[in-house]
Amino acid sequence: MDLSARIYVAGHRGLVGSAIVRQLAASGASNLLLRTHAELDLTNQAQVQAFFANEKPEYVFLAAAKVGGIKANDAFPAQFLYENLAIQNNVIHAAWQHGVKKLCFLGSSCIYPKLAPQPLREEYLLTGPLEPTNEWYAVAKIAGIKMCQAYRKQYGFDAISAMPTNLYGPGDNFDLETSHVLPAMIRRFYEAKLRGDPEVTIWGTGTPRREFLHVDDMAEATVFLMNNYSEESHINVGLGHDLTIIELANKIAKVAQYNGAIKLDATKPDGTPRKLMDVSRLTAMGWKARIGLEEGIASTHRWFVENRS
Repeated sequence: MDLSARIYVAGHRGLVGSAIVRQLAASGASNLLLRTHAELDLTNQAQVQAFFANEKPEYVFLAAAKVGGIKANDAFPAQFLYENLAIQNNVIHAAWQHGVKKLCFLGSSCIYPKLAPQPLREEYLLTGPLEPTNEWYAVAKIAGIKMCQAYRKQYGFDAISAMPTNLYGPGDNFDLETSHVLPAMIRRFYEAKLRGDPEVTIWGTGTPRREFLHVDDMAEATVFLMNNYSEESHINVGLGHDLTIIELANKIAKVAQYNGAIKLDATKPDGTPRKLMDVSRLTAMGWKARIGLEEGIASTHRWFVENRS
């Protein structure tokens, strides 16, 4: 990828998009195309077509999406399905139509079946039922993978798909109604410490296992793939090891210096029992995550404290 080329990062204000912008800027990219939602509604086909016709990006990172945790997915299934399908359809089609050299579509580990063997290999896609609590988002992301494959097969369009594990880091969503588990815990333990709460309750049994990748590592991997990968199959991006939710809670409580009790609410859903990515294809290409979980939690906690207003 030519760093002097016109590079469009869709979703540049989001967790992943902002990290990709930081990575590209640090690498010397000099012609980044960035648009806010107010400036360009990616669910609006006419606006997307006009943008690509006028700006003529050469490379596209498709990091824009409607995202959220279990609660948000369960509450807004129609929005998660419609908005993500619309964004993907509009951007991928317009990118091909207007001569983009290469596109990277970013998905999620929730594309895999709920009870798929662990760790999750790329070939496990579409081998069983999805996790019901986020199937709407997962179906949209699977459609995005298939759209990239279809445009590669029919038109020779160089569209690749990267599937990250659970991401976190600076710029994350810390809203307790819509956030994912790690940022939600950072906020809850921080606020519990401020109030002097004797205990913090977390959803579920605490036994599900999850893998967490710092978003700056994800951004580095995405740029690496843009430069080194051009195949039909999607490719996993992750750390390669996981921990239980209760272990995560204890790590975050330690960083937040919260000394109260951690209570489990087993009446609330756990989600998928385990989600660990097999990242052997990516590591064989020469890329590996650099930021450890403790280091990443500490830096994300600092960012939250400094930006919480």
